[in-house]
Amino acid sequence: MGVQAIYPGTFDPPTNGHLDLVTRGARLFEHLTIAILSNPVKNPLFTVDERVEMLQEATHQLENVSVETFDGLMVDFARQKNASAVLRGIRAISDYEYEFQMALMNRRLAPEIETVFLQPAGRYSFVSSRMVKEVFSFGGDVSGLVPANVIKRLKRQVKRSGSSA
Repeated sequence: MGVQAIYPGTFDPPTNGHLDLVTRGARLFEHLTIAILSNPVKNPLFTVDERVEMLQEATHQLENVSVETFDGLMVDFARQKNASAVLRGIRAISDYEYEFQMALMNRRLAPEIETVFLQPAGRYSFVSSRMVKEVFSFGGDVSGLVPANVIKRLKRQVKRSGSSA
């Protein structure tokens, strides 16, 4: 049996940087579960169900990738999925500092689970969900930064709210 891994995050919205890591993670692991954190404290733009749908649409061609949600400790969810690895993306040194601290805490809580860091492709190294939402809210073009299905959802979200994203 190969390595089961999870890729946790809020994915609000999913970006092409996320998908780059998912595609590469799918090559590294027997199965990769995209684990969407259900955390209403972050005041997400999209519901958890919408994020699940967007990621399922964007990854449907990857047979060894699934999308699920969790709340609580990520290591507890990883254990439930029999995952022995957690995939995390690092765009910059500032990401590394935070991710390194999280990896050490996770190792303390679940020493059997390894954290694997990947850098997104250079063209996505500056892309974050927060930045996408901000640029889109001011009318900026986010094509190439998020999948087409996400752009459609962003436009619908603006129409629903009657204002900017």
